Amino acid sequence: MTDHDRLVSAEAGADGEERVIEAALRPKRLDEFIGQHRVREQLSLVLHSALRRGRPPDHVLLSGGPGLGKTTLAMIIAAELGKPLRVSSGPAIERAGDLAAVLSTLSEGEVLFLDEIHRMARPAEEMLYMAMEDFRVDVVVGKGPGATAIPLDIAPFTLVGATTRAGMLPGPLRDRFGFVAHMDFYEPAELEVIIRRSARLLDVRIEDEGAAEIAGRSRGTPRIANRLLRRVRDYAEVRADGVITRDLARAALTLYEVDERGLDRLDRAVLRSLLRKFGGGPVGLSTLAVSVGEEPETVEVVAEPFLVRQGLLARTPRGRIATPAAWRHMGLTPPPSAPMADTLFALEDDQGDDPE
Repeated sequence: MTDHDRLVSAEAGADGEERVIEAALRPKRLDEFIGQHRVREQLSLVLHSALRRGRPPDHVLLSGGPGLGKTTLAMIIAAELGKPLRVSSGPAIERAGDLAAVLSTLSEGEVLFLDEIHRMARPAEEMLYMAMEDFRVDVVVGKGPGATAIPLDIAPFTLVGATTRAGMLPGPLRDRFGFVAHMDFYEPAELEVIIRRSARLLDVRIEDEGAAEIAGRSRGTPRIANRLLRRVRDYAEVRADGVITRDLARAALTLYEVDERGLDRLDRAVLRSLLRKFGGGPVGLSTLAVSVGEEPETVEVVAEPFLVRQGLLARTPRGRIATPAAWRHMGLTPPPSAPMADTLFALEDDQGDDPE
């Protein structure tokens, strides 16, 4: 199983139809953007100050998990500035020449959005330093001792970088961004507003209680909320009168195996195995993965982050341990030998490779 196979995946869908629908649901202006109040307020000041000065704003770095609105904010920045948006990504820029080709064709004030900027090739990254500071790049012509660096001026532009792994960004690159914002997960009340807005755009009738039910299972992520809304809409149209109520949303999401906390089949399989087969742990990652028929990377990357964030699973130096909340959520009674909260080690992601 990959993350893209899951209904509750925060990654962008691989099929074109989902991307088209997602684009149609995106807010177009900053005052339409829901949630992220601190980021929105700060970004508004940055943009309006730049407009008053008549100069491009500082470069912007947006960090946070997938599906939280980084791409949407990049599009909004270009719209608020009234400038074109050029979209690329770190993995697509494999050589310095690839970046030079993009930068040399930018118009004045244009917004360049680089998604997954932490995955950019190192030579291109070093070229970007000069471009961000001096709006100039050195294009190397020739090879070996006869190679010559030709300076090339580029139009002033605004770089918007997005990353899900801010810790992987080199310090020199991070320091060149004048505005850095971290995108937090959304509260259920914020997701309810997003769901009701999306329902209007999709011409779906939904009651407030139905929106609340979907929001509570959306893992704090707007992309997941909109995807669940579309699946519940399908259920409502085929098996009911098209109106999404709380009971109908519960029935639909039960059918799709998304429980009241947003856990899906894989999440529950990991918890069930940890609790029933290993008494709550500790157990090594590889052993746990084998017990649910998945690769260790799938369990570690796809399932564990949300379980840890929900306080259902702890990563410790001795292995994975279920928390008391996990026992309660799965409706099981922990045995006397099960590790309790006061015996858990600190949750540290860098201790993910546990001994067997």
